[in-house]
Amino acid sequence: MPAFPEAAKVAVRDEVLRGNLRHATGTIRVRRAAAVAELADWAALRAAGAAIKERTLRHLDHYLLQVEERVTAAGGVVHWAADAAEANRIVTELVRETGEHEVVKVKSMATQEIGLNEALAEAGITAYETDLAELIVQLGEDRPSHILVPAIHRNRGEIREIFADRMATWGRPAPEGLTDEPAELAEAARLHLREKFLRAKVAVSGANFMVAETGTLAVVESEGNGRMCLTLPETLISVVGIEKIVPTWRDLEVFLQLLPRSSTAERMNPYTSLWTGTTDGDGPRAFHLVLLDNGRTDTLADTVGRQALRCIRCSACLNVCPVYERTGGHAYGSVYPGPIGAILTPQLQGMEDELAASLPYASSLCGACYQVCPVAIDIPDVLVHLRERAATGGTVTRRGAPARIRPARGHAAERAAMRAARWALDRPAALRVAQRVATATRRLHPRRLPGPGRAWTASRDLPAFPEQSFRDWWTTRNRDDRQP
Repeated sequence: MPAFPEAAKVAVRDEVLRGNLRHATGTIRVRRAAAVAELADWAALRAAGAAIKERTLRHLDHYLLQVEERVTAAGGVVHWAADAAEANRIVTELVRETGEHEVVKVKSMATQEIGLNEALAEAGITAYETDLAELIVQLGEDRPSHILVPAIHRNRGEIREIFADRMATWGRPAPEGLTDEPAELAEAARLHLREKFLRAKVAVSGANFMVAETGTLAVVESEGNGRMCLTLPETLISVVGIEKIVPTWRDLEVFLQLLPRSSTAERMNPYTSLWTGTTDGDGPRAFHLVLLDNGRTDTLADTVGRQALRCIRCSACLNVCPVYERTGGHAYGSVYPGPIGAILTPQLQGMEDELAASLPYASSLCGACYQVCPVAIDIPDVLVHLRERAATGGTVTRRGAPARIRPARGHAAERAAMRAARWALDRPAALRVAQRVATATRRLHPRRLPGPGRAWTASRDLPAFPEQSFRDWWTTRNRDDRQP
């Protein structure tokens, strides 16, 4: 994937994409605002959610061991995966042990993060997505572009074409004469997926939350596909990021109020599936929990950036972001698009590559994302923190050990400008001379900067210098006030 600026240039020229995004995000914003306004204690719930997450992250080692103990006691098996490669190897081996060559999946961003579908395909195992939007993405050989609605960049006409052209390749074909009416599209997906649910012996899921005190996992969804995947197969494998823990059931109650209203603008999500290990005669006979690190421990070591791990994947920040609304999710080159992706991806993956280093700049810093975040992640603050890292480099944590990274490419002019500004601001006399020269020559100033400054003025005018600097105005004002 190219860096964000290059990908965004392509995306903003796609008028259909921008129309789809504008309609979808605008609708979600209005509905979410109405749902949140119904709760007089929303601010208190938000503060509680942030406090619970922050406390859990400070004691994550304790709660992870508690989860392992409780899951094991309930008949499950816990696996620890340090990175994507290890997680993919564990899941692949578990599926192979069953002798199956197909799995059904509940929408899971963690499995998308590690590229599990591709890893399974290399091992001769087919993974079928069962979430409607994920199904659209899979059939269209596309990539997700939204955390909650992965196919938000598609309109219903495009979806009809995808179903008509591709469903037969993956299983039951679309009905003859399929139109783009939402009810018909949903029915076509239901018929296509039903045979998968009834045939599959292995399911792979994620989890929205893990309750440490009992080892219970929770998935919230709106279509019922999660309930089918979590109950019908004989083997269930859950791949979950280590940050998804909440300490107690009382803590879970807070998030089951925050998440639905912030994500789907519902008072309560239609399906909440909870499972604890295995139970004879009910649900899967084997349960495996894969606890995924993949950069999360290193992120935890950053006292500013660690707040990104509070995220409950509601996608509210995407729906209010003016940058996301115009570029869509593909420009971010990550499974985590939008403002949260701009701070999470660089920390999980590192900022050594050009794409990750560009993501902290994929924001106007308007602050709307912080205002709607249900767990009060100060995304603008983390963006500025990561911009500093991209521009100057410094010491970070990699695999639990300190590592020094070099500044990202393309920031030499910025560093030179900051050094010049620091030199001038430390010398009042030099600053005064520079201001007077700039004011005297202001009619000669260009509207666009040359060289490295061209990128900054490509979308904005160079600010005009005033006729008089503040220092000179202040000196004149005081002199006039002292005169009789």
